[in-house]
Amino acid sequence: MNTPIKIDQLIRSHRKTIGLQITKDARLIVRAPQFASEEYIHQLIRRKESWIKTKQDYFKQRQDKILVRKFIPGEKFLFLGQSYTLLVVEDLPKAVILDNSLMISKMVLANAQDHLEYWYKIQALEYITQQVKHYAQIAGVKYESIRINNATTRWGSCGYKDTLNFTWRLIMAPAKVVDYVVIHELMHLKQKNHSRKFWAEVSQMMPDYKKEERWLKENGYLLT
Repeated sequence: MNTPIKIDQLIRSHRKTIGLQITKDARLIVRAPQFASEEYIHQLIRRKESWIKTKQDYFKQRQDKILVRKFIPGEKFLFLGQSYTLLVVEDLPKAVILDNSLMISKMVLANAQDHLEYWYKIQALEYITQQVKHYAQIAGVKYESIRINNATTRWGSCGYKDTLNFTWRLIMAPAKVVDYVVIHELMHLKQKNHSRKFWAEVSQMMPDYKKEERWLKENGYLLT
């Protein structure tokens, strides 16, 4: 006999239909109308059992692939989609330098995480600013400012005062993916929503944007 699928969280509201969500940590969240009986909810879950288990297995496998950083020589780090080996160098003019490898000064090795994160933030600000200026000119839009933040679940956002925000982790993704996120947020300066008009604006700037969007959904967990 199959083990019943566990509901990790049941949220009732005034909605009219039942919604099933599998979170990134493979939890099942059920959103249901106030009047829906538990028996009806479990019937739906049994009908969707194959889909639920497939999604949960997918997210569990992703969790197993997430790297636990040790910041030691030989460890791999991503930058604009390319993988670089961390190399400790005795005499380095800066704390961190990227060449054929990602070099870090032996003097700061004890605080490698802080120095590498700071380096990533500087690179993200420089590169993303350059790309924002480029695409803003093409699109004919104006923004107020660019900010780099520590977000872990949002790659970018557009503030109500036309401020553009990007997580520094985005600089690890391939250049085309970075461009997609930049274009996505710039188009919010024209359309403050995700309507058809918004996606039409994105498509006009990047016709194959869905490929980059899919890359983020499938590989975003690696940008850590």
